[in-house]
Amino acid sequence: MEREGLVEQGQEVDISERSAVTGQYTYLVEPAVAMSGIFPTRRRIKSRKGVVREIEKTERGFYLVVEMDEEPV
Repeated sequence: MEREGLVEQGQEVDISERSAVTGQYTYLVEPAVAMSGIFPTRRRIKSRKGVVREIEKTERGFYLVVEMDEEPV
């Protein structure tokens, strides 16, 4: 996340999936608030909603920890 204040801890957020031809996936906290790293097919996220549990400020921007109802991989 680039700017502070776009989401708050405890807020429910929508998650959208972006896939590449390579079978790797990235995810967006909508509306385009934050983007995940790359997930391989075996770790694909099925949930489309989550709750922001933590917002960490770093030199590179803000990192979100979003909890989703997922089975462990």
